[in-house]
Amino acid sequence: MGENCNFADKIEDIFTKMPCILHIETSTKTCSAALSQDGQVVYHQSDTTSNGTDNCGVLVSEALSFADSHAIPLDAVAVSEGPGSYTGLRVGTSTAKGVCYGRRVPLISVSTLKLLCTPVLLQDDGLEEGALLVPMSDARRMEVYAAVYDRALRTVRDVRPDIVGRDSYAEYLERGPVYFLGNGAEKCKQVICHPNARFIDGIVPSARYMCPLAEMEYARKNFRDVAYFEPFYLKDFVAIKPKKLL
Repeated sequence: MGENCNFADKIEDIFTKMPCILHIETSTKTCSAALSQDGQVVYHQSDTTSNGTDNCGVLVSEALSFADSHAIPLDAVAVSEGPGSYTGLRVGTSTAKGVCYGRRVPLISVSTLKLLCTPVLLQDDGLEEGALLVPMSDARRMEVYAAVYDRALRTVRDVRPDIVGRDSYAEYLERGPVYFLGNGAEKCKQVICHPNARFIDGIVPSARYMCPLAEMEYARKNFRDVAYFEPFYLKDFVAIKPKKLL
């Protein structure tokens, strides 16, 4: 595939007959579930309340009921693997595994940071030539989990925790336009003033955009071990005692 091939072209080149996949996204407070068939999202539901992951089971159950009522056979389950909320990722992964066991279908994991880029790349509306994308997940204080991708979603820099400062991502900003997105990008707005810095607001990970990424993994038969798969936390979970007990 040529250097100038964009993300949408990669999706079209996979194969014509695409599977039915259940998508589960719980990496933030917003929980969502979707069904895709033949490359199209046929069902989507989300809970944007502060405790959205509490309703993950309900959303997934309703998505499965939709598939069953429309005689759509399920081929796989895709789950957002992180980085993101520890509790949310655990809930999503546990739910996805339960469906895989119950329906006897394979498990697919999708990078949450790549997922953040998907709606931007599919629309490709106004992205400048040679632009890089830096999706970010909030990691509290001035820290974010971030990666750097090009417009074909090829990895320029792997996922890692970053402390946001004035010179963060300077090496990429000197090359050309850099688009920051995700719930961690707000921190960059406050400190990064480079003329090549661009900020895209309102991008949140959603199950409805997992379809192209999951279908690529399905085509490659890149399935995860249902028994041993763990989300990509990036950091170990540290439990904090409630103030009442201190």
